[in-house]
Amino acid sequence: MENMFEIRDPVHGFIRLNEWEREIINHQVFQRLRRIRQLGMTDMVYPGAAHTRFEHSLGVMHIATRMFDHIQRRRERFLQDELSYDDAGLKRDRVLVRLAALLHDVGHGPFSHAAEELMDTNPQTGRPYKHEDYSAAVIRFLMKDVIRDHKFNENYHITADEIADFLNQQRSAGRSLIWKDLVSSQLDADRADYLLRDSHHIGVAYGRYDLERLLNTLTIAIDEETTSPTLAVEDDGVHAVEALIIARYMMFTQVYFHRTRRAYDRHATLAIKELLRKHQAGSLPNPDVFPPPTSLKNIEAYLTWDDWRVQGMICSGLAGDHGDRLLNRDHYRCVYETPEQPRPADADLMQQIQQRLGTMPWFLDTAEKSWYKFEKADEIEVLLRPGLADETLVPLGIQSAVVHGLKAVNQSRVYVTVGDRPLALSRVIELRDGQ
Repeated sequence: MENMFEIRDPVHGFIRLNEWEREIINHQVFQRLRRIRQLGMTDMVYPGAAHTRFEHSLGVMHIATRMFDHIQRRRERFLQDELSYDDAGLKRDRVLVRLAALLHDVGHGPFSHAAEELMDTNPQTGRPYKHEDYSAAVIRFLMKDVIRDHKFNENYHITADEIADFLNQQRSAGRSLIWKDLVSSQLDADRADYLLRDSHHIGVAYGRYDLERLLNTLTIAIDEETTSPTLAVEDDGVHAVEALIIARYMMFTQVYFHRTRRAYDRHATLAIKELLRKHQAGSLPNPDVFPPPTSLKNIEAYLTWDDWRVQGMICSGLAGDHGDRLLNRDHYRCVYETPEQPRPADADLMQQIQQRLGTMPWFLDTAEKSWYKFEKADEIEVLLRPGLADETLVPLGIQSAVVHGLKAVNQSRVYVTVGDRPLALSRVIELRDGQ
């Protein structure tokens, strides 16, 4: 009989692990997540926001497993008849989902999303790499043995490449990709955990929703447009999904896009950039960014960067002006912000303000650049299954008046130094009154 272990979690109570998962968690790659803050430097605004990617990853595995189990119980006949699953296949995919959910964030950089702007460009796509690319590379290059060689894997033969392909949604992951929505979608376990966890640690109620009701109404069905299985919700779970989406909206406007928190994101990004430039000069073609996730050497170098290292360098005065601002809590101040849904006149005023700031140091922040951005309701691809006997899927944005009424947040803000704030404000007022 396999040994089971329990970790006490402030959000979910006890999270259960087997010996294999415990060994993966004890791997130095996963332990590094203890040194990566979930919300960067948000504790400069909300002092309780000191939780890490480590505990979040455990929570995602826990919720993803509960989602899998609920769907399996509710749709056992569908899984067998329509998707040709047997007990062995379901057991194997359950293990794969747990490991993928557990490891989905191992590629995060220091201060989480603040480092994402410093990732090199992928020559194949012409776009910057994302932390998901680093997560997949970390799993492929450094976690093969701990995944492949454990005795509990004798019946499953799961490989590091398979987990990485699942996270990257590669076709090589095969039929298991029907469960990808549990880890990456509008209703994924990632969002389900961080909304509750961030709210708990920050001390706000904005991110709370009815997780139990959501779990009890999750299902899986065939999307007629793609002819592929997709995560859905029964009609009696609509209000639970609405609550989750509203929670995302409220957390975005009140926490993730908080004007001071976003200023610290900017300072953290530029401080890390300064440290990268100094440390990597002469060793990389572009020393201002992290090494690309294309080799074992690059991944090992990338993983040496975490919050502890960056904070130590900041305290030593090595991170330049922006590092000093973090150390002394001397962040840039917002002097103008548009409404959440700006009108053309608001956008015009923002452009005029930027022109009038002249040579003073300033930066622009926009909601669409945020990693937690809130999308337009029509873009929320949650699908509704209107009844147990009806397999028709309907977009939630059409079915729900609440969701349909939510609009994308397109707010933008301009920031200047404390010393320049009085002059900048006077120019803002002059331009605003002149309209």
